[in-house]
Formats: sequence, structure tokens, C-alpha cells
Amino acid sequence: MRKVARITNGLAGAVPCAVLDVGCGPATLQGLLAPNVDYYGIDIAVHDPAPNLKESDVVEEPIGFGDRRFDIVVAQGLFEYLGAAQDRKLAEIAEVLRPRGWLVATYVNFAHRRPNLYWPYSNIQTPERFRASLEREFVVERQLVTAHNWNHTEPTRWFMRVANMHIDTRLPFVTPRLAVEYAYVCRKRA
Repeated sequence: MRKVARITNGLAGAVPCAVLDVGCGPATLQGLLAPNVDYYGIDIAVHDPAPNLKESDVVEEPIGFGDRRFDIVVAQGLFEYLGAAQDRKLAEIAEVLRPRGWLVATYVNFAHRRPNLYWPYSNIQTPERFRASLEREFVVERQLVTAHNWNHTEPTRWFMRVANMHIDTRLPFVTPRLAVEYAYVCRKRA
């Protein structure tokens, strides 16, 4: 999440910016964003209701927050659960973005040497297939690794977390087998 926050803050820069966090959970990302970022979140279960948080089942209901438009949409740890709704949800995200808006999405690397096939996942595919789906609505400007790890989990040792926070380069032969998850930084197609 810290890496996604770093990416999002970099995209926002110093100007006022509106961010929609789809699948926000307890809205933890909000506390990691710069003060110039106006944060909104959607999740199936909002535990602490607030005006900037909306309880919604994004598989069943359209993604949106009233008629607001956003500069950045974050979808972290969401697409693994969307099953056949993936392409429709990507189109809905494109609709809520302002022109030239950004999508920051993550997706588990199911091509890992020892993939974690968590039982609730309904959308297991290769990173290449997920990227092809993204490219129908977006231009993928960067594909970054959230972390490299021998096991298919985020590193737990502090020095490995710190090191992985700044490794944005894909390493030939290593990344496809050891990337835990990918972050995709995408521009809305014109």
C-alpha cells in the first residue's frame, strides 16, 4: 500500500487532486496521501461511515461516487475478485476519470514460481492477460513490481520492505518468477 501511495502522491504532485479508491477497505490509503489530495473511497463494507466513503458492492453496482469525476482512481487488490466483471468495471472506471486521468491498479502475479491461489479469488489470469484487458480502456505507462520475494507474499523483514519500496525496474528472468504483485500506472485513453 505504501508503494501505491508513493505512486499516487507522485501523480498528484502539489496541485489539488481528487482520488477515488475502489475497494478501499478501512480507507488506510487516505492517511498515506498528501494533504492536497481529496480522498473518496468505495467498499463492500464500510466500517467507519464518513461522507467521503460509500458502501457499495462494485461487482453488482456501477463504480462511481455520485456524479463526481476524479483525477486518479486507485484499485488495489480489487481485480482478483471481479471474475467476469473485469472489463465492465474497467470501462466504468474510465467513465469516472477526468480527461487524461490516471488509474493505479494492482494485480497479483499468478505466474509466480509458487503462486498463492487464495480461495476467494474469482479472476485468476496471467499478468499479460490482465494487462491486455487494461489496454482496452487505458494506456499502460508503467508496470512496476510491488515487491520481489521467493515466496508469494509481501516481504516481512523491514530491510526487504524498504529495498522493495524503491525497486521499480523489471529484472529479466527474476521479475516474472518472483514478483509478488504488479502495479499498473495507466492513462485514460483520449
